[in-house]
Amino acid sequence: MQDEFYIKRCIELAQKAIGKTYPNPLVGSVIVHNGKIIGEGYHHKAGENHAEINAINSVKDKSLIPESTIYVSLEPCAHYGKTPPCALKIKELGFKKVVIGAMDSHDKVNGKGKKIIQDAGIEAVSGILEKECVELNKRFFTYHEKKRPYIILKWAESGDGFLDKNFKPTSISNSLVNQFVHQLRADEHAILVGTQTALSDNPSLTVRNVEGTNPVRILIDFDLKVPTDLSIYNKEAKTLVFNSIKEETKDNILFIKIEKENFLPNLMNALYKEQIQSIIIEGGRFTLQEFINANLWDEAIIIKNEHLKLENGTKAPKFDFEPDNSLNFRDNVIEKYIK
Repeated sequence: MQDEFYIKRCIELAQKAIGKTYPNPLVGSVIVHNGKIIGEGYHHKAGENHAEINAINSVKDKSLIPESTIYVSLEPCAHYGKTPPCALKIKELGFKKVVIGAMDSHDKVNGKGKKIIQDAGIEAVSGILEKECVELNKRFFTYHEKKRPYIILKWAESGDGFLDKNFKPTSISNSLVNQFVHQLRADEHAILVGTQTALSDNPSLTVRNVEGTNPVRILIDFDLKVPTDLSIYNKEAKTLVFNSIKEETKDNILFIKIEKENFLPNLMNALYKEQIQSIIIEGGRFTLQEFINANLWDEAIIIKNEHLKLENGTKAPKFDFEPDNSLNFRDNVIEKYIK
């Protein structure tokens, strides 16, 4: 029970950096001496200290470390990247014990960190609150295990199942839900729309109603029909434009050539190469339905305004699943589906 208590604290710490650590995982760490927390830290962003190092640096009396247990939500790294391996630092300082939430499936780690620690004669335990620790890094694990981003489908529909009125952009969700949507953008790595959505809605796909980092914008525009003076081409965020015409990098815009045939597998491969770990599919009906039909999604968020009847327009995607949970935001309901 005590181990679970401290791993839970590691998860709480790691969550502070949601949306900021890509392509690295979210990790929290706590150092405990005689039942008292003497240090804690989390990974803030890629290129900076890992959680274990931040926790170690926060310990005032370093002489207590050899008699302490270090808790970490994800297996300590075993490779040299932008920072040295945390497993070697743990070995060097001679902790009494290491408690790990989830093992790291990344091929550069995958048990190597734990092995370094155990080979140094330090007790190492893993699998504490494993399910919760894997959930914390669902994006990271999906990316490394399935070689594609974690995919979230998202749309808003009226009570009678339309995305718009008379095929013109229509406001469906209320201001509270808009805030929720902008937080979702801040938490995820990228956001995708198709040609039609970019042309009809002219979205900027940035974070405005909350504090956070703009996601990488992804535009599917095979024939490059979207004019470059539209909002998606502004300088506010990195933008990937998948098309069948050209490969080019211009400021924050990266044009990536892709074949129309086997489009979704080709897109997944390209996003994997670009190290995109999670993506919100916010495209129109056609784009969303392609992902649904291919059974290529991990989560879906459907915003419903039951009292709004639009009568005519673009029909909402066909999606025959039962929600895992739903939240009421005044007159709107947000249904969440997990595959």
